[in-house]
Amino acid sequence: MLTFRRRIPAFVWFLFVLLAFVASANPADWVWSGVERIVAVGDLHGDYDQCVRVLHDAAIINNKTNWIGGKTHLVQLGDVQDRGPNPRRIMDLLMKLEVQAAKAGGSVHALIGNHEAMLLYGDLRYTTAQDFAEFSDSRSERLRTAYYKQAVEEARKQNVVIDEAFRKKWEAQHPLGFFEQRLAYGPKGKYGRWILGHNVVIKINDTLFLHGGISPKYADMSPEVINDTIRKELGEFSSARAIVARDSAGPLWDRQLAEGDEVQLAPQVDLVLKNFGVQRIVIGHTTTLTTVIPRFGCKVILDDVGLSRVYGGPPACLVIQKDGAYALHRGKMLKIPCDSGKGLLEYLRAAAALDPQPSPIEKAIQELQKKLGVGNPVSELEFWR
Repeated sequence: MLTFRRRIPAFVWFLFVLLAFVASANPADWVWSGVERIVAVGDLHGDYDQCVRVLHDAAIINNKTNWIGGKTHLVQLGDVQDRGPNPRRIMDLLMKLEVQAAKAGGSVHALIGNHEAMLLYGDLRYTTAQDFAEFSDSRSERLRTAYYKQAVEEARKQNVVIDEAFRKKWEAQHPLGFFEQRLAYGPKGKYGRWILGHNVVIKINDTLFLHGGISPKYADMSPEVINDTIRKELGEFSSARAIVARDSAGPLWDRQLAEGDEVQLAPQVDLVLKNFGVQRIVIGHTTTLTTVIPRFGCKVILDDVGLSRVYGGPPACLVIQKDGAYALHRGKMLKIPCDSGKGLLEYLRAAAALDPQPSPIEKAIQELQKKLGVGNPVSELEFWR
C-alpha cells in the first residue's frame, strides 16, 4: 500500500482524498426531490414473468427488458426473494436497469425487505428447490460431494451413524445449487453485496417508501439511522446480530399500518408523517390480493398486491405523478381515492371490472357495500332496458 501511494503524484492523491470526502459528505442518499414520475412495485417473491409484465405495463422496460422509463424513479419495495422460482433473474434484471436508468436520468431503488434480510442472515425457511436450482451448474454435483465428505467427517466425530438415511436427509437439506446460493448471498457474494448497497427507507418528493411499516417503537428513529443500523446488522451475516432487522415491530416486519384499526392508529400515522417530513407512506409486505389499496385517507398506500403466482394477485403497481397517485391495474390507470366510502367503492369496482371474472376483489366490494349500506349498481345496459 505504501509503495503504491508513493507512485501516485501528490496532486492526484489529494484529488482521491477530496473525492472520497465529497462522497461521504453528500446529502443523505435516501432523499430525492423534483421527481416527476414514480413507479412503485410491491413484493415479487421470485416471479420473474409477473415482474416483467408489470414493468412493461408501466412503460419502464421494452420487449427486450431494457429501460425506457426516462427520468422515472422505479421503487421495488423488497421481497424479491423466496417462495417463487426466479429471484436471481429478477435481481439480475434490476441490476441491469439500475445502470440503464442512471444513464437516462432516472433511478432504480431496490429496497431491503424481510426476505432479503433472511437470506443474508441464513434463514432459508421460504427458499424453494427451484430457487437453489437457479444457482446450480455443471460443477454443482462435484461441489456438493465435497461438502458431503466434510459433513460425514464432522458427523463421525459426533458418533453419528453414517448410512443411506443420513445421506438422503443431508442431500434433501442441501439440494444442487445450495452452496452456490449461500456463497452468492455471502459477504463476498454478488447478491449479498448488492443487497447491502441498498436502503430500507427512502423518501422521494413527499412520499416515504419502505417494506413493512413504521411502528411507534421506531417513529422517532431517523431514516439515516434505520438504514445504517439494518445494513450494519445484515453485514454481520448472522441472525444473532440482526436485532432491528428481525424485530417484529421493526421496519422490515411491522404490519400495523396495513392491518391496524385506522381510527386508533391515526395519531401514530400523523406522527410518522410529521417526523419523516412526508405526506404519505407506501409499503409492501402485507398482501392485499386485490389491487393497490389506500388507507388513512391516502396517508398510507398498500402496494403488495400479491404479484407472485404463489399468491395469485393481479399485475398491478402504484404510479405517482404530478396529478396524484394511481393504481396501474392490468395496464389501466385508476386514480386512487382518498375517501373510504363511495369513492373507494367505485375504485374497487373499476379494478374488478378489469379482472378475469369472478374477480377476487368482489369479496372486498361486497364487504364495503354492506358497511356503506348500498347495493350493487344498476348497469347502464340494464337501466336502458
